Amino acid sequence: MMSIIFWIAILGFLHSYILYPYLLRKLQPQKQVSSPQLSAAPFLSIIIPAHNEDAVLRQKLESILASDYPPDRIELLIGLDCSTDLSRLIAEEYQSKFQQCRIFNYAQRQGKIKIVNDLVPACQSEIIVLSDANVLFTEHSLSALMAHFQHPKIGLVDSRMQHYGKKKSGISFPESDYISNEVRIKQDESRLWGSMMGPFGGCFAFRKACFQPIPSNFLVDDFYINMCCLEQGYQCITEEKALVYEDVSNELLIEFKRKIRISAGNFQNLKRFWKLLFRFNGLSFAFFSHKFLRWVLPLFFVGALLHVFQQQDQQLFYAICYYLILLIPITFIVDALARRQGQHIIAFRYIIHFVSMNVALLAGFFKFIGGIRSSVWQPTKRHQ
Repeated sequence: MMSIIFWIAILGFLHSYILYPYLLRKLQPQKQVSSPQLSAAPFLSIIIPAHNEDAVLRQKLESILASDYPPDRIELLIGLDCSTDLSRLIAEEYQSKFQQCRIFNYAQRQGKIKIVNDLVPACQSEIIVLSDANVLFTEHSLSALMAHFQHPKIGLVDSRMQHYGKKKSGISFPESDYISNEVRIKQDESRLWGSMMGPFGGCFAFRKACFQPIPSNFLVDDFYINMCCLEQGYQCITEEKALVYEDVSNELLIEFKRKIRISAGNFQNLKRFWKLLFRFNGLSFAFFSHKFLRWVLPLFFVGALLHVFQQQDQQLFYAICYYLILLIPITFIVDALARRQGQHIIAFRYIIHFVSMNVALLAGFFKFIGGIRSSVWQPTKRHQ
């Protein structure tokens, strides 16, 4: 049994991280379809949930004003979640610059999920852009997102995120590269099946008709909204020209805690949408290969480690695996010592990032098993 678990872990890793992205590339149609052009600007609603975001909120609102999208076709809803900084003053300052801007002040902390559930029904538009306060639009972001909704089967369109503020002192390089790779995979899923596996949560657009209230204790709203669209037969895609910018996470501990929360939310979504794994179509294959395997692999990795420790004295193959595993904690130690001397071994950070990500997935699973009662969390520290 332990041997089976070991090979499931190895084969699952190879499929999800190497074979699946390769197959997506090989299966791409010869002729790529160009992005649609926006013929007329439909009325749209932008929702910005914010808790103590005065460090970035002004810049965010300026990026909307600088958009090429007609300002009289934009409705802006800002949900201030018990903010104790200058966020309210900044929002009120920009109220006069938007023809249609409503500010929703919450005296008690609600969390992003509650605010989204409140504000989506309040939107006057049938197309909604949900965006975090620290995600900056470019001139064409909104137009590129909205162009796809001319097709009635499109339920959700994701933006293409690029990072700024990468530093050698932390994990921002591997984190940025990991997300860039995720963006490429989601683009390929979009072109093949219209079944992108979850948008970049900082900015995406969706049809109000697809929206279902998010359970109050859920921790990951973007994947839930995405899967609701797919469940109803709509397509979820990503648009490369809908470029947005976000400051990248750099501190390992902060990112580790964030990934634990996301992991717990992933298992909540798996419990809700597991039946989609058995439709036996492109959606099922993408869900299994891109998400399900990655979420459950850390559980098999634990079994694989135990099997290696048991077998390392009996077979050369497992002895090699054993010594390779020992290199992982050595990598952490050497990197910590090097950082104290002001040296940054970027290659080691990729190993540390991958290991930490999977440990966070495992911790998130046990958090999910223990039960989650609240969806309130602290926003990630800005400008790390």
